[in-house]
Amino acid sequence: MPKKFDIEAERARLAAMHIYEDKYSEFDLICGIDEAGRGPLAGPVVAAACILPRDCEILFLNDSKKLSEKRREMLYDEIIRKAVSYGVGVVSEKVIDELNILQATYEAMRLAISKLSVRPQILLNDAVRIPGVDIRQVPIVKGDAKSVSIAAASILAKVTRDRMMMEYDAMYPGYGFAQHKGYGTAVHISAIKEKGPCEIHRRSFIGHFISNE
Repeated sequence: MPKKFDIEAERARLAAMHIYEDKYSEFDLICGIDEAGRGPLAGPVVAAACILPRDCEILFLNDSKKLSEKRREMLYDEIIRKAVSYGVGVVSEKVIDELNILQATYEAMRLAISKLSVRPQILLNDAVRIPGVDIRQVPIVKGDAKSVSIAAASILAKVTRDRMMMEYDAMYPGYGFAQHKGYGTAVHISAIKEKGPCEIHRRSFIGHFISNE
């Protein structure tokens, strides 16, 4: 028999992920910030900013990396529906090559914040402090597993980027973008060596794979 779902245990897990939201409960507009795509060899880096209502309950909300693709897609729709506001920032591989991945990630985060329909009172960031932002920031290491706000942002960023990579797979067939989403798998590296880079490859990331061509 399948294991019975324990809703009380799930609610207790989610309550533990409200520790930072509870700590800063004097603020009504708490915004989680996270990114997807710092490590891949191809495609953009995507950041999301998400403000959830104070008493919002989204069952199974968690770090996007701990969720199946199907679960992420379902949660994405629920987050969009329930959020006070959200914003997504996309920075291309060409800008990544121009600036470097850290600065490009900061730019994606600033873009995400700028697309919010309301101004957050405090930002809960996954591990980083974003330069050039005049809103109070709280960097939290592994924040996507510790804060519901950051977890929601991580899902928005991950699903947005994965959908983009699926579209790129149709545009640039043969690299396997739909499967590995641009990460440096053996199949992806082999395709780069065989076919050469395509338009969305990060030249600053793949130089040692094409240096002998």
